[in-house]
Amino acid sequence: MGNEPTEVLDRVYGALADPARRSIVRRLAHGEATVGDVAAPLHMALPSVSKHIKVLERAGLIGRRVDGRRHYLHLEPQALRTAEEWLGFYRPFWEEGADKLAALVAELDEGERR
Repeated sequence: MGNEPTEVLDRVYGALADPARRSIVRRLAHGEATVGDVAAPLHMALPSVSKHIKVLERAGLIGRRVDGRRHYLHLEPQALRTAEEWLGFYRPFWEEGADKLAALVAELDEGERR
């Protein structure tokens, strides 16, 4: 998997590194919301929330629709899909490890029963 769009991944994972931004993404997974809606549970000043939103927009994780003075935010699936595809490449490695661990636990349980 050497062809991954490195700049996109860097921006996506960099944006998701912050808990406030993950909270915004989590909220938008439930549907479109205003800036005020995503800001309310964060307990921070609106200018700070706006900075987080801009980072998410630059990463391609969220988009914005303006209707008059109201700004509505929504998830943009492609950036998340790119990140998931990158992680998906490594899925067999951790699943293999989990399968080996399950087999070891089963073997130890069997040994204790004897």
